[in-house]
Amino acid sequence: MTTNATENPPSNAALRSPLPQEFVQRDDPFTVPPALLAVSARGPIAKAELASGDPFWLVSGYEEARAVLTDPRFSSDRFQYHPRFKELPAEFRERLRDDKARAGSFINMDPPEHTRYRKLLTGQFTVRRIRDLGAQIEKIIGGLLDAMLANGTSADLMTEFAFPAPSLVICELLGVPYDDRAEFQERAAALLQLDAPVQQAVENADALRVFMQRLITDKRAHPADDLISGLIHHAGADPALTDDELINIANLLLIAGYDTTASMFGLGMFVLLQRPEQLAAVRDDPARIGDVVEELLRFLSVINPGLFRFAKEDLELGGEHIPAGSTVVVSVVATNRDERQWAAPETLDVTRARGPHLAFGHGVHQCLGQQLARVEMQVGYAELLRRLPNVRLAVPPAEVPLRNDMLTYGVHSLPITWDAP
Repeated sequence: MTTNATENPPSNAALRSPLPQEFVQRDDPFTVPPALLAVSARGPIAKAELASGDPFWLVSGYEEARAVLTDPRFSSDRFQYHPRFKELPAEFRERLRDDKARAGSFINMDPPEHTRYRKLLTGQFTVRRIRDLGAQIEKIIGGLLDAMLANGTSADLMTEFAFPAPSLVICELLGVPYDDRAEFQERAAALLQLDAPVQQAVENADALRVFMQRLITDKRAHPADDLISGLIHHAGADPALTDDELINIANLLLIAGYDTTASMFGLGMFVLLQRPEQLAAVRDDPARIGDVVEELLRFLSVINPGLFRFAKEDLELGGEHIPAGSTVVVSVVATNRDERQWAAPETLDVTRARGPHLAFGHGVHQCLGQQLARVEMQVGYAELLRRLPNVRLAVPPAEVPLRNDMLTYGVHSLPITWDAP
């Protein structure tokens, strides 16, 4: 049977990884893709081809990656430089060119424009706010585990824990009212459906924008102790942030803090449940959980394609000539396995001494919410292992569906079971 375009509309696949599939395909979720290894074996900076056929330079060395991410000769402005911008559907190209859509999108900006937004947001991630959110994180995770235990001795960790937990934390951060949180979770999940048809993706983005506009209008009139209220009433922004800026900032925080943390929960439990000695080490010494989280962040590296930068001028890097306008990709997966930086980097070792890694990036674009993410993971992993007796996979590992074609790597579902308390 054949289908026509109406029955089978095109998906927005152009929003997926612009790297060739073999560079992101992890048939074994805990090893670096062989194609990526082959390029990195040529050197810490090596030339390769994007899926479009255009050249790019892969950075797989840890120190080289730090150098790129702090070098002002490289831009983060994908709207201006991204080689696949022209391949996006016309609807997306027009939306991304729109000043309304770009306002406040600081992740795609360079200093000094980026610096203004970064300073305003840094002022909102205070020690007090992180501490107060920590108490809420404990309540959120405790409530989700209570519900899982009340429903029996099995669950899909992704749908019942990994996705709801960070979504509810973002609700706390942004100040989403309790009555609106179910809708917020629905809008957040829809936004990240990268296999949706183009028209549906546009409608999902518009629906989330309407939701955020309603939230911001409420915060202007009724400020509370949350990040959006802080940006509106207490950040000292001059000029004051517009609604469009606030909407896009809120959406960026949602995307950055939701899918990545959910993927870390799923993939982290997946790896621990297949390594009983590592899981036992975590259970036997709960005080180690901070170091455990750092090792999982290093070992798993859920940012699948990497961090994209674009050369603003002709330059030399690691013995490679890189023409102006070229794409450079810092492969977090590869850099976090650099044997020059770590002993036995291919081994997960939860007893490894804590050290720096690139899971949260580096330089001026380093993740703003990294301390909040750390608290979520420390509480989440610790409570999962404490409250689910003899937790284990409910299916063979080979039956766990992997997310091989999305910007954040992980598992689509993770069926688990445990003994009755």
